[in-house]
Amino acid sequence: MDLATIVGFFACFGIVAAGILMGGPMSMFVNGASIFIVIGGSLSVVLMRSSITDFVGAISLAGQAFSNKVDKPEDLIEKVVELATIARKDGMIALESQEVSNEFLNKGMGMLVDGQDGAAIKASLATEAGMKIRRAKAGGSIFEAWGDFAPAMGMIGTLVGLVQMLANMGDPKSIGPAMAVALLTTLYGAIIANMIAFPVMQKLEQRSEADAVNNELIIKALIFISEGGNPRVMESLLYSYLAPKVRAKLEAAA
Repeated sequence: MDLATIVGFFACFGIVAAGILMGGPMSMFVNGASIFIVIGGSLSVVLMRSSITDFVGAISLAGQAFSNKVDKPEDLIEKVVELATIARKDGMIALESQEVSNEFLNKGMGMLVDGQDGAAIKASLATEAGMKIRRAKAGGSIFEAWGDFAPAMGMIGTLVGLVQMLANMGDPKSIGPAMAVALLTTLYGAIIANMIAFPVMQKLEQRSEADAVNNELIIKALIFISEGGNPRVMESLLYSYLAPKVRAKLEAAA
């Protein structure tokens, strides 16, 4: 699990909840009509502007914001150097017995074992990497749209509440509930946008960018292996994908 996402998620809701409790009971901020308008309305609009496939896919992608499945580039470099050493010493067929957790690297390694050349490997994996980026963007756009529409539905709920309040000015008992709808729909919309939708969208973008860098690293490494290059030379070339501090540390340890 990604510690930063988990801590940040619960911390922001905890801070808001603590602020609410300092001013009164939590029940003051719970309103069924407001919840229905903002959550139900915003999700319905998001569904309307999307496809069923993208909408459902975004739900599974949201879990990636809380997971930590993106490999570190330095770990990938260490692995591909190990694979390159084995391939150069024992031949490509020796790679078949190697266990690789990264699915993208595992697919490319299988292509090496099958005897495909560097150009074919690059073309196939580049296409797959591009499709992964497109799927990530589609999922991110769902959360971006939710972040846009939730405050808008909150404003609609506010107008509904104000109309109800103005229409029943002669009945003091109805003014309070109508005002609650007016204010809480705006609050719910702001919470959804700024504490859920936009953070998840931005986290998915970060994951996609990190994954794209890793995939580019893997493709270059596999092409190098297919050409029978020196593993140490490949390792040095791939260090360009590392952050300066990580790179300096590895070069010092070499």
